[in-house]
Parts: sequence; structure tokens; C-alpha cells
Amino acid sequence: MGTHEFIHNYSESSAAIEQPETLLLVWDAPNIDMGLGAILGGRPTAAFRPRFDAIGRWLLGHSAKLSEELGSRIEPEATVFTNIPQGGADVMRPWVEALRNVGFAVFAKPKVGEDSDVDPDMLAHIKRRFNEGILHGVIVASADGQNFRELLETLVREGIPATVIGFHEHASWAVGHPSITFLDLEEIPGVFREPLPRISLDNLPTEGAWLQPFRPLSALLSAR
Repeated sequence: MGTHEFIHNYSESSAAIEQPETLLLVWDAPNIDMGLGAILGGRPTAAFRPRFDAIGRWLLGHSAKLSEELGSRIEPEATVFTNIPQGGADVMRPWVEALRNVGFAVFAKPKVGEDSDVDPDMLAHIKRRFNEGILHGVIVASADGQNFRELLETLVREGIPATVIGFHEHASWAVGHPSITFLDLEEIPGVFREPLPRISLDNLPTEGAWLQPFRPLSALLSAR
């Protein structure tokens, strides 16, 4: 059953819930971290962690613009989806609490294997809001956004504006998409304390540059 059919079948069997019209942001924390790590060549430090207060202000401005375009009040809703590794609760607790203090909901899931990724939970949340009849825009923050492509294209056909926030190095499909808006994360004002040290084949320094692998070579062993 395709995404389009799933949405319509689900919608027809669900009663609309009285909730505000919503501009939904889902933030794929593991994938954003992967993209940042690839750009930085290592684990992101505090200087290169996204500032969620800046993201929140951008989202408020975007929802106000959408409200004006549609002639009705659109409320922003933002959720960060993340995995909690075994033994990592104490390390991640301050970050999760900081997100909640800014105004972001957090969906946290223990990381116990490859099947515990949060991608299915993000897709289910987007579909849930659509089927409730309150979704008037969706924004997916993910380094590449590839896992969301089919659903976002279906929503666009249903008249729901869709945006991907990510890194142009990884999300070439979204950069040139005819009906999905792409925004590079670094273009959001104030989102990073320092400019990202971005190097691509299009802007190589004359002395050359090291391009780090996207994942360790040992990952090939688990893929067999």
C-alpha cells in the first residue's frame, strides 16, 4: 500500500479533532548530527551545535507568514526526535530539558539496535497530524531528508506546503525539487555560533582539502 493510499484510508476512518491549524516541524536529531559530523570531520562541539532558540524564532516567523498567506491563524508545533543510547540518559538529560524549556516537545526512544531508529515515529507523527485535519504545513529537519521524500511529495499533492531543512551537501534531491522548498540549516539566522567549515568539490582551496568519510569503514562488517 503506497503512502497516498495509506493517508486517504486512514483519514476516511478518523474523525477530525478540534485542534488549532498547525505548521509542524519534526527534527531528526540523529540524522542532523550525522550530517554535521560529516561536515566537521568529527563529533560536533558546542560551537557547532544548532541553537534551538534561533530555530524557534525562525519557526514563529514562518508560521506568521503562512497565517498571512492563508488568512487564518496557524500555530507552530515543534518536536525533536532522538535516540537515547544505553547509559546515555544522564549525558542527554540537560539537552532534552533545554529543548523543552525553549518550547520544543521531545520524542525520545532508547537506542537498542538498528530497528530502534526514530524515522518511523516521525513519519507516523506527520501522518497523524494530517489525518486529524489540522496540518497546514510541514517542515522536516534532516541532513538529507531522503526517508521523508515519498510522504512529503504526497502531502504536497494534497495541498500541504512542505519544506526540508538540511545541508545542501547531502540533500541534493531536495535542493532542486520542483514542489518542495529546501532551506540550508546554516541559512537560519543565529543557528550556529560559528560558521561551519564547509568544503565541497565546488569550493576546494588551492592547497587541497581532506574530505572525511560519512561513516567508519567498520560499518561494512555489519552490512554483510
